[in-house]
Amino acid sequence: MEKRKNNKGTICVQEGWKPKKGEPRVLPIYQSTTFKYDTSEQMGDLFDLKASGYFYTRLQNPTNDYVADKIRALEGGVAAMLTSSGQAASFYSIFNICSAGDHFVSASTIYGGTFNLFAVTMKKLGIEVTFVDQDAPEEEIGKAFRPNTKALFAESISNPGMNVLDIEKFAKIAHGHGVPLIVDNTFPTPINCNPIEWGADIVMHSTTKYMDGHATAVGGAIVDSGNFDWDKYADKFPGLTEPDESYHGLTYTKAFGKGAFITKATAQLMRDLGSIQSPQNAFLLNIGLETLHLRMARHCSNALKVAEFLESRPEVAWVHYPGLKSNKYYDLTQKYMPNGTCGVMTFGLKGGRDKSVKFMDSLDMVAIVTHVADARTCVLHPASHTHRQLTDEQLVAAGVAPDLIRLSVGIEDPEDIIADIAQALEKAVK
Repeated sequence: MEKRKNNKGTICVQEGWKPKKGEPRVLPIYQSTTFKYDTSEQMGDLFDLKASGYFYTRLQNPTNDYVADKIRALEGGVAAMLTSSGQAASFYSIFNICSAGDHFVSASTIYGGTFNLFAVTMKKLGIEVTFVDQDAPEEEIGKAFRPNTKALFAESISNPGMNVLDIEKFAKIAHGHGVPLIVDNTFPTPINCNPIEWGADIVMHSTTKYMDGHATAVGGAIVDSGNFDWDKYADKFPGLTEPDESYHGLTYTKAFGKGAFITKATAQLMRDLGSIQSPQNAFLLNIGLETLHLRMARHCSNALKVAEFLESRPEVAWVHYPGLKSNKYYDLTQKYMPNGTCGVMTFGLKGGRDKSVKFMDSLDMVAIVTHVADARTCVLHPASHTHRQLTDEQLVAAGVAPDLIRLSVGIEDPEDIIADIAQALEKAVK
């Protein structure tokens, strides 16, 4: 009889650390940089990847691995790793299969920091990106691919544009060109969306957001589905399919099978770049994960009430929340996220940028912060803050209008959130 799989709520609480007799019930913090072994051979086998274990926290740490395994289970993957930030996860997910002279394709409506990473910083490393309209037809997106294209990247719900990705379409495009689809699933989290079920190969997160949920710990995560056949396209991915001389000629796909991608990212990128999440932050992340399924339901129910309220107000020019029936992504939302999207929405006020800024300055309980997606309701003006490095043309391409306000609805009482917004709207139009 096949073993029954637990539901996501149970995975949030129970997966990862599973104490044995006499062990602590709560995940321990392995606050140690190094680990002891009895013989030189034992240590040597670890450095040669012949044995699994821990020897230096820059590469792996037990606390981190238990938390990564919980996220892996939530996403339905075969292997996962934590990184020091969501930005590090975005970088590793691409850099693990791209090197100087390579190219990848990305949706244009992605987080401003990721856009800058791809367009500016990675270009300095000799890796080019082509940005595409994710809503364009398959044929048009396909024109962006080149012989040296190694990946297709997008966000399940874009930040801050709130565009919903047609994951199946993107998976079809990626696989038709022999490359993996990498999806940033930060906003809906695996509670509301599992991109792997729809064809994504690699899923990444900024765990700083809903997974932590309390604005206490910066972090990231990468999950490998184990479904992409690297050997089938061996010429495209020599880093995975050809011998690694830094490990005595070991070939990752042959030695680690479905764990090849994450093992390479750990053995090479974490070894050399060191963007490890601290065990203390992983511990805090795990506490957040234990209530993720409860908080996401509240975020979504609160956000829908707030979005409907904003839609009814005469001061508001437009509201963009995928959970609204009037939203152009509503049908895609019902397909990929029938139980809810997230607590984030965007809207603009009549009168443009100046009114938007005055509205934010008039809020009382709702705070202006750079962060998004935690327990407290907060607000941001991307054109003035997170996306201020972009030109007007790039802002438009990234789906960020000058008057766009990003509102992250928390888990407070919805009446209190709406009351604060209402009084700020009244002050903004005076």
